[in-house]
Amino acid sequence: MRFTSRPARQTPRAVGARSSGEPGLRRRPAQIVVAGFMGAIAAGTLLLLLPVSWTDRAPTVVEALFTATSATCVTGLVVVDTGTFWSPFGQAVIAVLIQVGGFGVMTVATLLGLLVSRRLGVQTRLLAAASTRSVHLGDVRSVLIGALRVTLIAEATLAVLLAVRLAVTYDEPLGRAVWLGVFHSVSAFNNAGFGLYPDSLIQFVADPFICLPLCAAVIVGGLGFPILVEAWQHRREPWWGLGRPHRWSLHAKVTGLTTAILLVAGTVFFLLAERTYTLAGMDGGTQLLASFTQSTMARTAGFNSLDTSAMNNGTWLGTDILMFIGGGSAGTAGGIKVGTFAVLAFIIWSELRGDPDSTVFDRRVATATQRQALAVALLSVAAVVLATLTITLSTRTFTLDQILFETTSAFSTTGLSTGITADLEPWHQVVLVLLMFLGRLGPVTLGTTIALRAGQRLYRRPESAMVIG
Repeated sequence: MRFTSRPARQTPRAVGARSSGEPGLRRRPAQIVVAGFMGAIAAGTLLLLLPVSWTDRAPTVVEALFTATSATCVTGLVVVDTGTFWSPFGQAVIAVLIQVGGFGVMTVATLLGLLVSRRLGVQTRLLAAASTRSVHLGDVRSVLIGALRVTLIAEATLAVLLAVRLAVTYDEPLGRAVWLGVFHSVSAFNNAGFGLYPDSLIQFVADPFICLPLCAAVIVGGLGFPILVEAWQHRREPWWGLGRPHRWSLHAKVTGLTTAILLVAGTVFFLLAERTYTLAGMDGGTQLLASFTQSTMARTAGFNSLDTSAMNNGTWLGTDILMFIGGGSAGTAGGIKVGTFAVLAFIIWSELRGDPDSTVFDRRVATATQRQALAVALLSVAAVVLATLTITLSTRTFTLDQILFETTSAFSTTGLSTGITADLEPWHQVVLVLLMFLGRLGPVTLGTTIALRAGQRLYRRPESAMVIG
Protein backbone atom coordinates (compact mmCIF):
# COMPACT_ATOMS: atom_id res chain seq x y z
CA MET A 1 0.00 0.00 0.00
CA ARG A 2 1.38 3.40 -0.91
CA PHE A 3 -0.06 6.74 0.13
CA THR A 4 2.26 9.23 -1.56
CA SER A 5 3.62 9.72 -5.00
CA ARG A 6 6.22 11.93 -6.61
CA PRO A 7 5.18 15.60 -6.25
CA ALA A 8 3.75 17.04 -9.43
CA ARG A 9 5.71 19.77 -11.21
CA GLN A 10 4.45 23.19 -10.24
CA THR A 11 4.36 26.28 -12.39
CA PRO A 12 5.27 29.64 -10.84
CA ARG A 13 1.55 30.35 -10.40
CA ALA A 14 0.84 27.06 -8.57
CA VAL A 15 1.33 28.53 -5.10
CA GLY A 16 -0.82 31.42 -3.97
CA ALA A 17 -2.23 32.20 -7.40
CA ARG A 18 -5.34 34.37 -7.44
CA SER A 19 -6.33 34.66 -11.06
CA SER A 20 -9.88 34.10 -12.21
CA GLY A 21 -8.87 30.82 -13.81
CA GLU A 22 -8.05 29.15 -10.51
CA PRO A 23 -9.97 26.09 -9.36
CA GLY A 24 -12.94 27.00 -7.19
CA LEU A 25 -11.59 25.05 -4.23
CA ARG A 26 -8.65 27.42 -3.91
CA ARG A 27 -10.84 30.51 -4.17
CA ARG A 28 -13.78 29.49 -2.00
CA PRO A 29 -12.93 26.24 -0.18
CA ALA A 30 -15.35 26.66 2.72
CA GLN A 31 -18.32 27.52 0.50
CA ILE A 32 -17.73 24.54 -1.78
CA VAL A 33 -17.42 22.10 1.13
CA VAL A 34 -20.59 23.41 2.76
CA ALA A 35 -22.51 23.26 -0.52
CA GLY A 36 -21.39 19.68 -1.09
CA PHE A 37 -22.61 18.51 2.30
CA MET A 38 -25.88 20.39 1.91
CA GLY A 39 -26.43 18.65 -1.41
CA ALA A 40 -25.78 15.22 0.14
CA ILE A 41 -28.21 15.96 2.98
CA ALA A 42 -30.89 17.15 0.56
CA ALA A 43 -30.52 14.04 -1.61
CA GLY A 44 -30.62 11.79 1.46
CA THR A 45 -33.76 13.49 2.76
CA LEU A 46 -35.57 12.97 -0.54
CA LEU A 47 -34.54 9.32 -0.70
CA LEU A 48 -35.69 8.64 2.86
CA LEU A 49 -39.09 10.15 2.07
CA LEU A 50 -39.68 7.57 -0.69
CA PRO A 51 -42.13 4.75 0.20
CA VAL A 52 -39.42 2.17 -0.44
CA SER A 53 -37.35 3.60 2.44
CA TRP A 54 -39.73 3.04 5.35
CA THR A 55 -41.84 0.19 6.73
CA ASP A 56 -45.04 1.01 8.63
CA ARG A 57 -45.61 4.75 8.27
CA ALA A 58 -44.18 7.58 6.24
CA PRO A 59 -41.63 9.77 8.02
CA THR A 60 -42.25 13.47 8.44
CA VAL A 61 -40.00 15.89 6.61
CA VAL A 62 -38.26 16.75 9.87
CA GLU A 63 -37.65 13.06 10.65
CA ALA A 64 -36.18 12.45 7.20
CA LEU A 65 -34.09 15.63 7.37
CA PHE A 66 -32.87 14.83 10.87
CA THR A 67 -31.86 11.29 9.90
CA ALA A 68 -30.14 12.39 6.68
CA THR A 69 -28.23 15.14 8.50
CA SER A 70 -27.24 12.82 11.34
CA ALA A 71 -25.96 10.25 8.83
CA THR A 72 -24.12 12.66 6.55
CA CYS A 73 -22.59 14.47 9.52
CA VAL A 74 -21.75 11.03 11.03
CA THR A 75 -23.50 11.87 14.29
CA GLY A 76 -25.82 8.99 15.19
CA LEU A 77 -28.63 10.86 16.92
CA VAL A 78 -31.97 9.44 15.82
CA VAL A 79 -35.63 10.35 16.17
CA VAL A 80 -36.86 6.92 14.99
CA ASP A 81 -35.40 3.45 15.49
CA THR A 82 -33.03 2.75 12.61
CA GLY A 83 -33.46 -1.02 12.60
CA THR A 84 -37.25 -1.15 12.60
CA PHE A 85 -38.54 2.12 11.13
CA TRP A 86 -36.41 2.11 7.99
CA SER A 87 -36.59 -0.62 5.37
CA PRO A 88 -33.44 -2.35 4.06
CA PHE A 89 -33.36 0.26 1.29
CA GLY A 90 -33.63 3.08 3.83
CA GLN A 91 -30.88 1.51 5.93
CA ALA A 92 -28.70 1.27 2.83
CA VAL A 93 -29.32 4.97 2.13
CA ILE A 94 -28.22 5.78 5.69
CA ALA A 95 -25.08 3.64 5.30
CA VAL A 96 -24.18 5.40 2.04
CA LEU A 97 -24.71 8.82 3.62
CA ILE A 98 -22.46 7.79 6.53
CA GLN A 99 -19.78 6.63 4.10
CA VAL A 100 -20.02 9.79 2.01
CA GLY A 101 -19.96 12.00 5.09
CA GLY A 102 -17.09 10.22 6.82
CA PHE A 103 -14.90 9.83 3.75
CA GLY A 104 -15.76 13.35 2.67
CA VAL A 105 -14.75 14.91 5.97
CA MET A 106 -11.53 12.89 6.14
CA THR A 107 -10.39 13.82 2.63
CA VAL A 108 -11.72 17.38 2.67
CA ALA A 109 -9.97 18.15 5.95
CA THR A 110 -6.71 16.72 4.61
CA LEU A 111 -6.97 18.54 1.29
CA LEU A 112 -7.86 21.82 2.98
CA GLY A 113 -4.77 21.34 5.13
CA LEU A 114 -2.73 20.98 1.94
CA LEU A 115 -4.38 24.09 0.54
CA VAL A 116 -3.42 26.08 3.63
CA SER A 117 0.16 24.82 3.36
CA ARG A 118 0.36 25.86 -0.30
CA ARG A 119 -0.72 29.38 0.62
CA LEU A 120 2.12 29.79 3.11
CA GLY A 121 5.47 31.35 2.34
CA VAL A 122 8.35 29.16 1.15
CA GLN A 123 10.20 29.16 4.48
CA THR A 124 7.04 28.44 6.49
CA ARG A 125 6.07 25.68 4.07
CA LEU A 126 9.46 24.03 4.50
CA LEU A 127 9.08 24.16 8.28
CA ALA A 128 5.55 22.77 8.05
CA ALA A 129 6.69 19.96 5.77
CA ALA A 130 9.48 19.05 8.18
CA SER A 131 7.00 19.07 11.05
CA THR A 132 4.21 17.01 9.47
CA ARG A 133 5.94 14.78 6.89
CA SER A 134 2.67 12.84 6.62
CA VAL A 135 0.96 14.12 3.48
CA HIS A 136 2.84 15.58 0.55
CA LEU A 137 1.72 18.64 -1.32
CA GLY A 138 2.21 17.30 -4.79
CA ASP A 139 -0.58 14.88 -5.62
CA VAL A 140 -4.20 15.22 -4.54
CA ARG A 141 -4.99 11.93 -6.24
CA SER A 142 -2.66 10.01 -3.91
CA VAL A 143 -4.41 11.52 -0.89
CA LEU A 144 -7.82 10.41 -2.12
CA ILE A 145 -6.66 6.90 -3.05
CA GLY A 146 -4.81 6.50 0.23
CA ALA A 147 -7.81 7.55 2.30
CA LEU A 148 -10.08 5.26 0.28
CA ARG A 149 -7.75 2.29 0.79
CA VAL A 150 -7.56 2.86 4.53
CA THR A 151 -11.35 3.16 4.73
CA LEU A 152 -12.10 0.03 2.71
CA ILE A 153 -9.51 -2.16 4.44
CA ALA A 154 -10.60 -1.13 7.94
CA GLU A 155 -14.31 -1.50 7.20
CA ALA A 156 -13.95 -4.83 5.38
CA THR A 157 -11.87 -6.31 8.21
CA LEU A 158 -14.35 -5.24 10.87
CA ALA A 159 -17.35 -6.36 8.81
CA VAL A 160 -15.94 -9.90 8.52
CA LEU A 161 -15.16 -10.10 12.25
CA LEU A 162 -18.62 -8.90 13.25
CA ALA A 163 -20.46 -11.08 10.73
CA VAL A 164 -18.67 -14.24 11.86
CA ARG A 165 -19.26 -13.46 15.53
CA LEU A 166 -22.96 -12.66 15.05
CA ALA A 167 -23.58 -15.74 12.91
CA VAL A 168 -21.68 -18.23 15.09
CA THR A 169 -22.39 -16.96 18.62
CA TYR A 170 -25.71 -15.17 18.28
CA ASP A 171 -27.33 -17.43 15.64
CA GLU A 172 -28.06 -14.60 13.23
CA PRO A 173 -28.94 -15.84 9.71
CA LEU A 174 -25.93 -15.54 7.43
CA GLY A 175 -27.44 -12.85 5.22
CA ARG A 176 -28.51 -10.71 8.16
CA ALA A 177 -25.18 -11.27 9.92
CA VAL A 178 -23.32 -9.99 6.87
CA TRP A 179 -25.55 -6.92 6.60
CA LEU A 180 -25.21 -6.21 10.33
CA GLY A 181 -21.45 -6.54 10.04
CA VAL A 182 -21.23 -4.22 7.03
CA PHE A 183 -23.58 -1.57 8.46
CA HIS A 184 -21.94 -1.46 11.88
CA SER A 185 -18.41 -1.46 10.43
CA VAL A 186 -19.25 1.54 8.23
CA SER A 187 -20.90 3.26 11.18
CA ALA A 188 -18.00 2.53 13.55
CA PHE A 189 -15.06 3.51 11.31
CA ASN A 190 -16.82 6.75 10.39
CA ASN A 191 -17.61 7.44 14.07
CA ALA A 192 -21.32 7.62 13.24
CA GLY A 193 -22.87 5.51 15.98
CA PHE A 194 -25.88 4.35 13.97
CA GLY A 195 -26.92 0.86 14.97
CA LEU A 196 -29.55 -1.63 13.86
CA TYR A 197 -30.20 -2.89 17.39
CA PRO A 198 -32.65 -0.80 19.42
CA ASP A 199 -30.39 -0.93 22.49
CA SER A 200 -27.18 -0.17 20.55
CA LEU A 201 -24.47 -2.40 22.13
CA ILE A 202 -26.07 -2.97 25.54
CA GLN A 203 -26.73 -6.65 24.85
CA PHE A 204 -23.03 -7.06 23.94
CA VAL A 205 -21.67 -5.29 27.00
CA ALA A 206 -19.74 -8.39 28.14
CA ASP A 207 -18.62 -9.54 24.67
CA PRO A 208 -15.07 -8.37 23.88
CA PHE A 209 -15.27 -9.88 20.38
CA ILE A 210 -17.96 -7.34 19.51
CA CYS A 211 -16.97 -4.32 21.59
CA LEU A 212 -13.19 -4.30 21.10
CA PRO A 213 -13.20 -4.50 17.28
CA LEU A 214 -15.76 -1.71 17.19
CA CYS A 215 -13.61 0.34 19.56
CA ALA A 216 -10.54 -0.28 17.39
CA ALA A 217 -12.37 0.93 14.29
CA VAL A 218 -13.61 4.03 16.12
CA ILE A 219 -10.10 4.88 17.34
CA VAL A 220 -8.48 4.30 13.95
CA GLY A 221 -11.09 6.34 12.11
CA GLY A 222 -10.93 9.10 14.70
CA LEU A 223 -7.15 9.51 14.59
CA GLY A 224 -7.21 11.04 11.14
CA PHE A 225 -5.73 10.24 7.77
CA PRO A 226 -2.34 11.98 8.32
CA ILE A 227 -1.73 9.83 11.41
CA LEU A 228 -2.61 6.66 9.52
CA VAL A 229 -0.18 7.63 6.75
CA GLU A 230 2.61 8.05 9.28
CA ALA A 231 1.76 4.75 10.92
CA TRP A 232 2.06 3.06 7.53
CA GLN A 233 5.36 4.79 6.84
CA HIS A 234 6.72 3.45 10.16
CA ARG A 235 5.21 -0.02 9.73
CA ARG A 236 8.60 -1.78 9.51
CA GLU A 237 9.92 -0.20 12.69
CA PRO A 238 9.38 -1.81 16.11
CA TRP A 239 5.99 -0.85 17.52
CA TRP A 240 5.35 1.48 14.57
CA GLY A 241 8.27 3.70 15.41
CA LEU A 242 7.42 4.20 19.07
CA GLY A 243 11.03 3.44 19.89
CA ARG A 244 12.03 6.41 17.73
CA PRO A 245 9.61 9.15 18.71
CA HIS A 246 11.76 11.82 17.08
CA ARG A 247 10.78 10.41 13.70
CA TRP A 248 7.09 11.19 14.24
CA SER A 249 5.63 14.57 13.32
CA LEU A 250 4.50 16.99 15.99
CA HIS A 251 0.88 16.53 14.92
CA ALA A 252 1.16 12.75 15.30
CA LYS A 253 2.83 13.01 18.71
CA VAL A 254 0.24 15.41 20.10
CA THR A 255 -2.76 13.58 18.64
CA GLY A 256 -1.56 10.12 19.66
CA LEU A 257 -0.53 11.09 23.19
CA THR A 258 -3.67 13.12 23.89
CA THR A 259 -5.90 10.37 22.51
CA ALA A 260 -4.24 7.75 24.72
CA ILE A 261 -4.52 9.96 27.81
CA LEU A 262 -8.20 10.67 27.19
CA LEU A 263 -8.98 6.99 26.59
CA VAL A 264 -7.36 5.96 29.86
CA ALA A 265 -8.80 8.89 31.81
CA GLY A 266 -12.26 8.22 30.40
CA THR A 267 -12.09 4.54 31.30
CA VAL A 268 -11.12 5.33 34.89
CA PHE A 269 -13.80 8.00 35.06
CA PHE A 270 -16.61 5.66 33.99
CA LEU A 271 -15.34 2.93 36.33
CA LEU A 272 -15.52 5.27 39.31
CA ALA A 273 -18.61 7.27 38.36
CA GLU A 274 -20.87 4.36 37.36
CA ARG A 275 -19.74 1.61 39.76
CA THR A 276 -22.97 1.89 41.75
CA TYR A 277 -25.19 2.77 38.79
CA THR A 278 -25.04 1.13 35.34
CA LEU A 279 -21.98 -0.99 36.23
CA ALA A 280 -23.54 -2.41 39.39
CA GLY A 281 -23.84 -6.19 39.37
CA MET A 282 -21.17 -6.76 36.70
CA ASP A 283 -17.93 -8.62 37.33
CA GLY A 284 -14.62 -6.75 37.24
CA GLY A 285 -13.71 -7.74 33.69
CA THR A 286 -17.07 -6.69 32.32
CA GLN A 287 -16.91 -3.39 34.18
CA LEU A 288 -13.49 -2.66 32.68
CA LEU A 289 -14.64 -3.60 29.18
CA ALA A 290 -17.82 -1.54 29.48
CA SER A 291 -15.93 1.47 30.82
CA PHE A 292 -13.34 1.32 28.04
CA THR A 293 -16.06 0.94 25.43
CA GLN A 294 -17.99 3.89 26.82
CA SER A 295 -14.81 5.99 27.00
CA THR A 296 -14.04 5.20 23.37
CA MET A 297 -17.55 5.84 22.13
CA ALA A 298 -17.83 9.12 24.02
CA ARG A 299 -15.08 10.40 21.71
CA THR A 300 -17.82 11.10 19.11
CA ALA A 301 -18.65 7.51 18.08
CA GLY A 302 -22.15 7.25 19.55
CA PHE A 303 -22.50 3.54 20.30
CA ASN A 304 -23.22 2.71 23.93
CA SER A 305 -22.90 -0.55 25.85
CA LEU A 306 -24.28 1.08 29.01
CA ASP A 307 -27.69 2.68 29.35
CA THR A 308 -26.91 6.38 28.97
CA SER A 309 -30.30 7.45 30.28
CA ALA A 310 -29.66 5.58 33.55
CA MET A 311 -26.32 7.28 34.27
CA ASN A 312 -25.99 9.83 37.04
CA ASN A 313 -25.77 13.54 36.30
CA GLY A 314 -22.05 13.72 37.06
CA THR A 315 -21.36 11.06 34.45
CA TRP A 316 -23.38 13.03 31.92
CA LEU A 317 -21.22 16.09 32.58
CA GLY A 318 -18.01 14.10 32.24
CA THR A 319 -19.31 12.62 29.00
CA ASP A 320 -20.11 16.13 27.78
CA ILE A 321 -16.45 17.03 28.20
CA LEU A 322 -15.21 13.96 26.33
CA MET A 323 -17.69 14.53 23.52
CA PHE A 324 -16.80 18.20 23.19
CA ILE A 325 -13.07 17.43 22.87
CA GLY A 326 -13.66 14.80 20.20
CA GLY A 327 -11.02 13.07 18.09
CA GLY A 328 -8.16 13.81 15.73
CA SER A 329 -8.02 16.37 12.95
CA ALA A 330 -8.66 15.12 9.39
CA GLY A 331 -10.46 12.11 10.87
CA THR A 332 -14.05 10.96 11.07
CA ALA A 333 -14.52 12.09 14.68
CA GLY A 334 -16.07 15.42 15.64
CA GLY A 335 -15.63 17.85 18.51
CA ILE A 336 -13.11 20.67 18.66
CA LYS A 337 -10.40 18.00 18.07
CA VAL A 338 -7.71 16.76 20.43
CA GLY A 339 -5.12 18.97 18.72
CA THR A 340 -7.10 22.09 19.62
CA PHE A 341 -7.56 20.85 23.17
CA ALA A 342 -3.86 20.04 23.52
CA VAL A 343 -2.77 23.44 22.20
CA LEU A 344 -5.06 25.18 24.70
CA ALA A 345 -3.72 22.99 27.52
CA PHE A 346 -0.11 23.84 26.60
CA ILE A 347 -0.97 27.54 26.43
CA ILE A 348 -2.44 27.42 29.94
CA TRP A 349 0.52 25.42 31.28
CA SER A 350 3.04 27.85 29.76
CA GLU A 351 1.14 30.82 31.17
CA LEU A 352 1.05 29.28 34.64
CA ARG A 353 4.79 28.69 34.48
CA GLY A 354 5.44 32.20 33.22
CA ASP A 355 7.05 31.01 29.98
CA PRO A 356 7.04 33.59 27.18
CA ASP A 357 6.33 30.89 24.60
CA SER A 358 4.10 27.83 24.47
CA THR A 359 6.25 24.83 23.64
CA VAL A 360 5.27 21.28 22.68
CA PHE A 361 7.94 18.57 22.39
CA ASP A 362 10.70 21.18 22.09
CA ARG A 363 8.77 23.08 19.43
CA ARG A 364 7.32 26.56 19.89
CA VAL A 365 3.63 26.71 19.00
CA ALA A 366 3.04 29.40 16.41
CA THR A 367 1.03 32.40 17.54
CA ALA A 368 -1.36 31.94 14.62
CA THR A 369 -2.02 28.34 15.73
CA GLN A 370 -2.79 29.48 19.25
CA ARG A 371 -5.25 32.08 17.99
CA GLN A 372 -6.95 29.56 15.71
CA ALA A 373 -7.33 27.07 18.57
CA LEU A 374 -8.79 29.74 20.82
CA ALA A 375 -11.24 30.91 18.13
CA VAL A 376 -12.43 27.38 17.35
CA ALA A 377 -12.89 26.50 21.03
CA LEU A 378 -14.73 29.68 22.05
CA LEU A 379 -17.02 29.71 19.03
CA SER A 380 -17.83 26.05 19.66
CA VAL A 381 -18.71 26.82 23.26
CA ALA A 382 -20.90 29.68 22.07
CA ALA A 383 -22.75 27.41 19.64
CA VAL A 384 -23.50 24.79 22.30
CA VAL A 385 -24.53 27.39 24.89
CA LEU A 386 -26.81 29.24 22.46
CA ALA A 387 -28.57 26.05 21.35
CA THR A 388 -28.93 24.84 24.94
CA LEU A 389 -30.36 28.17 26.03
CA THR A 390 -32.79 28.24 23.10
CA ILE A 391 -34.23 24.81 23.86
CA THR A 392 -34.20 25.24 27.65
CA LEU A 393 -36.16 28.50 27.52
CA SER A 394 -38.88 26.94 25.38
CA THR A 395 -39.57 23.72 27.26
CA ARG A 396 -40.41 22.63 30.79
CA THR A 397 -40.38 18.93 30.03
CA PHE A 398 -36.65 18.27 30.18
CA THR A 399 -33.90 19.32 32.56
CA LEU A 400 -30.88 21.46 31.74
CA ASP A 401 -28.42 18.58 32.05
CA GLN A 402 -30.45 16.48 29.60
CA ILE A 403 -30.64 19.29 27.05
CA LEU A 404 -26.95 20.15 27.45
CA PHE A 405 -26.09 16.50 26.82
CA GLU A 406 -28.14 16.43 23.60
CA THR A 407 -26.76 19.70 22.24
CA THR A 408 -23.18 18.72 23.06
CA SER A 409 -23.74 15.35 21.42
CA ALA A 410 -25.18 17.03 18.33
CA PHE A 411 -22.43 19.62 17.97
CA SER A 412 -19.64 17.11 18.60
CA THR A 413 -21.37 14.68 16.16
CA THR A 414 -21.26 11.96 18.80
CA GLY A 415 -24.77 10.55 18.81
CA LEU A 416 -25.07 9.57 22.46
CA SER A 417 -28.42 10.53 23.96
CA THR A 418 -30.23 10.58 27.27
CA GLY A 419 -33.29 9.38 25.36
CA ILE A 420 -35.06 12.69 24.81
CA THR A 421 -34.20 13.42 21.16
CA ALA A 422 -37.30 11.76 19.72
CA ASP A 423 -39.54 13.56 22.26
CA LEU A 424 -38.30 17.07 21.48
CA GLU A 425 -40.49 19.47 19.56
CA PRO A 426 -39.92 19.37 15.78
CA TRP A 427 -38.38 22.82 15.77
CA HIS A 428 -36.06 21.76 18.61
CA GLN A 429 -34.96 18.89 16.39
CA VAL A 430 -34.29 21.41 13.63
CA VAL A 431 -32.03 23.26 16.07
CA LEU A 432 -30.12 20.02 16.58
CA VAL A 433 -29.94 19.59 12.79
CA LEU A 434 -28.27 22.99 12.47
CA LEU A 435 -25.99 22.15 15.37
CA MET A 436 -24.93 18.84 13.79
CA PHE A 437 -24.18 20.56 10.51
CA LEU A 438 -22.24 23.34 12.22
CA GLY A 439 -20.36 20.89 14.44
CA ARG A 440 -19.39 18.67 11.51
CA LEU A 441 -18.11 21.41 9.21
CA GLY A 442 -17.57 24.34 11.55
CA PRO A 443 -14.17 23.50 13.10
CA VAL A 444 -12.74 22.30 9.76
CA THR A 445 -13.90 25.18 7.59
CA LEU A 446 -13.42 27.80 10.31
CA GLY A 447 -9.82 26.79 10.92
CA THR A 448 -9.10 26.77 7.20
CA THR A 449 -10.81 30.09 6.59
CA ILE A 450 -8.86 31.76 9.39
CA ALA A 451 -5.60 30.37 8.08
CA LEU A 452 -6.31 31.37 4.47
CA ARG A 453 -7.34 34.89 5.43
CA ALA A 454 -4.34 35.43 7.65
CA GLY A 455 -2.32 38.27 6.11
CA GLN A 456 0.97 39.89 6.97
CA ARG A 457 0.86 43.56 7.84
CA LEU A 458 3.89 45.75 7.34
CA TYR A 459 3.15 47.62 10.55
CA ARG A 460 1.93 46.90 14.10
CA ARG A 461 -0.20 48.99 16.43
CA PRO A 462 1.21 50.27 19.72
CA GLU A 463 0.99 47.70 22.48
CA SER A 464 -1.12 48.24 25.60
CA ALA A 465 -1.90 46.08 28.62
CA MET A 466 -5.30 45.24 30.11
CA VAL A 467 -6.26 44.02 33.56
CA ILE A 468 -7.10 40.30 33.41
CA GLY A 469 -8.77 38.36 36.22
